[in-house]
Amino acid sequence: MINRFATYIFFCTFAFACSESNLEKNTEVQETIYIHNLDFQGHRGCRGLLPENTVPAFEKALDLGVMTLEMDVVISKDKKVIVSHEPWFSHEIALDPGGAPISTNEERNHRIYEMTFEETQAYDVGMKPHPRFPEQRKLKVTKPLLSEVIAAAEVHSKRMSRALPYYNIETKSQTEGDGLFHPEPEEFVDLVVAVIKAAGVEGRTIIQSFDVRTLQVAKEKYPEIKLALLVENTQTPAENLEILGFTPDIYSPDYALVDKLLVSFAKKQGMKVIPWTVNEREEMDRLIGMGVDGIITDYPDRLPIQE
Repeated sequence: MINRFATYIFFCTFAFACSESNLEKNTEVQETIYIHNLDFQGHRGCRGLLPENTVPAFEKALDLGVMTLEMDVVISKDKKVIVSHEPWFSHEIALDPGGAPISTNEERNHRIYEMTFEETQAYDVGMKPHPRFPEQRKLKVTKPLLSEVIAAAEVHSKRMSRALPYYNIETKSQTEGDGLFHPEPEEFVDLVVAVIKAAGVEGRTIIQSFDVRTLQVAKEKYPEIKLALLVENTQTPAENLEILGFTPDIYSPDYALVDKLLVSFAKKQGMKVIPWTVNEREEMDRLIGMGVDGIITDYPDRLPIQE
């Protein structure tokens, strides 16, 4: 993410067939030229098009030309790192092992931290219609391991003869969840980094979080890995950096918080600015005009990737 966007970037991506039978196949090779020098990231793969945080969604995002795969991780009872936005099975996307919908009131009782990875595979997370993403194609899928996502993305990229992707991995943790929904910060980070290093992608990985504790651990123990501070509060960037205790590689705010003053401050501090989650082309263009360094989106097909 950091140095490779300083000049034009060339690699092969593929025209993607939209029919159901060809959704995961590429039929025509074409050159893609990135002219904005930006890091385009697929949010949870491509949540607007395919079930979030699943292998098909990440592969589709790669086919659409994203540079970085953005995802979330949680920890299971048997200490596996699972790709999931919540540390439980969300009522919005999940069906229980019997195929029944999970209610809002019950979802937190389906805690991943209390299940083995094998037990999580009884839940479907791709067939329930998503209320906020009507274009999302439904697939019968389960939550994958982080190691499975990385392996699939590496193989898919090589098969497509395109540049290997970067990975932007969020640790889903907060103080009140320690020991209930996830381990404490040091163990959480150690488990995630072990997977990253085993896959040999630490040079292409960013760890991001709203939880400054996990970033502080990662900074101290794994300084070779890039870090991003996620922000959704109305405190100033300076105030957020004071809480964090150091200057991260990337400042990643809710896109509604981005203005020219924020971008200027970040650049003076040597930070990249990569806002989330930007789904409208008009808003993408506005932010690019302000000088952001990347865009995180649910709809990679809307990104201004090609000239």
